[in-house]
Amino acid sequence: MIGFQYLANVATLEFIGEKCVGCGMCVEVCPHQVFRLEGSKAEVVARDDCMECGACAVNCPASAIRVDAGVGCASGMINEWLAGVVGSRGGRCC
Repeated sequence: MIGFQYLANVATLEFIGEKCVGCGMCVEVCPHQVFRLEGSKAEVVARDDCMECGACAVNCPASAIRVDAGVGCASGMINEWLAGVVGSRGGRCC
């Protein structure tokens, strides 16, 4: 979802470039195109688009990504859905 942002500067996403092996898994699994491959390494290009789902960290074979999955927008949206109150925030994520 290019162009979609949650709250600015609140994502817990941490990328450790020195550990990156350039496999591209983060690019493949990220639903918001937060990462891209640049040369032989990944890089974060849209940090504020991160919904903190944790897919990137779980799938990174080099442990180059850390994120507190379940604390951000993804968690809020899932909990609203489970509680049957989808959209209770008027279309806002956070």
